[in-house]
Amino acid sequence: MDRLWRLNIRGYSGRLRLALESCISTAMTDTSTQQAASSFLVAALYHFVSVPHFESLRAPLQQLCEDNGVKGTLLLAHEGINGTIAGPDAGIATVLAYLRAMPEFARLEHKESRASKMPFVRMKVKLKKEIVTMGVENIDPNKIVGTYVAPKDWNALISDPDTILIDTRNDYETAIGIFKGAVDPNTKTFREFPDWVKNNTGLHNKPKIAMYCTGGIRCEKATAFMKDQGFDEVYHLKGGILKYLEEVPEEESLWEGACFVFDERVSVEHGLKEGEHKLCHACRNPITAEEITSEKYEEGVSCSHCYDSRTEEDRLRYRQRQLQIALARKRGQKHIGT
Repeated sequence: MDRLWRLNIRGYSGRLRLALESCISTAMTDTSTQQAASSFLVAALYHFVSVPHFESLRAPLQQLCEDNGVKGTLLLAHEGINGTIAGPDAGIATVLAYLRAMPEFARLEHKESRASKMPFVRMKVKLKKEIVTMGVENIDPNKIVGTYVAPKDWNALISDPDTILIDTRNDYETAIGIFKGAVDPNTKTFREFPDWVKNNTGLHNKPKIAMYCTGGIRCEKATAFMKDQGFDEVYHLKGGILKYLEEVPEEESLWEGACFVFDERVSVEHGLKEGEHKLCHACRNPITAEEITSEKYEEGVSCSHCYDSRTEEDRLRYRQRQLQIALARKRGQKHIGT
C-alpha cells in the first residue's frame, strides 16, 4: 500500500480486512488524476438504523480515521450515523469500507465532492442522543417517512401549483441560497421546525408538501414528523441539495444562489464547485465578498450580521483569538479555533 495515504488496516482480519483491501485498491487506481483536480475527497453520509451498541463504535472509528489521514465529524447514536469527513481518496474508501462491513451500515449511502484544501481541522467522533436533533420523541424514519424524489424529477414536483415547497434548513443557510418559490421558516435551529409547522395552518391548503435540506438527513425526520401530524402527500429531495447540484444541469436548475456546507469551504455551487463565501468566525454566518467590504467587517472579529449584537469586550476577545490564529499561520500551523 502507498504510504502517501498513511493507510493502516493492521488489526483487522477476515471479511472486514478483505473488504477494506478491495475498496482501497479500487480507490487508488485512478488517484493521480483525481488528485490533480483537487486535493481532498469530501464524503457526506448518514444512515438511520438501530445501533444499540453505538458507544462501542466510537474509539475504533476515531482511530481508523486518524490512521488514514481523515478529518471531519461523525455523530453516532442509537438511531444511526451522520457526518461529513474529508481526506485522501483511499483514506475515505477505507473508512467507508469499514462502516459498510458492519451489518447495520451495509446499505450506507454517501455523497462525494472535492475540496482544494483540507476543510476540517481535526477528526471528531461524537456520541449523541440523536444524529440530527429535532427534539421530538418517537419520530423514526425507519417506520414512517416521506416519498423520495430523485433530482431529475424534482423540478416537475416543485413547479406543480398543488405543491407547497419548504426549506427545512436554518436561516443562515437559506440566506445564501434557496429553491425558487420555497417557503423559508426562518428557524435558528432544527428544534424550532416542529413548532413552526404546528403554527402554520396554511400548510394544509394544498395537497402536496415537498421538503429539502442540504444532504437529505433533516428531511428524513421532517417528513416523518409531517406524516405524524396528518399530512398525507409528503415528498423530499433524495440526496438533498448536494445531489441536485451534482446531477441537474445549471441551465435547467431551479436552485438560486449557493448551498451552505458545514466545513471550511463554507458553500458550494452547481457542479459542487467551491463557492465564494467566507465564514465570519465571530458569529459563524456565511458572508459575501460585498459584505467583507462593510465597515462592520473585521476578520475573525465581526461582520454586518453580528456587529450590533456584540460588545466591545466581545470584539477585544475575538481580536486576541485572531492574533493567535495569525501567529499560528506564521509558524505554518493550523489554529484549533479556526
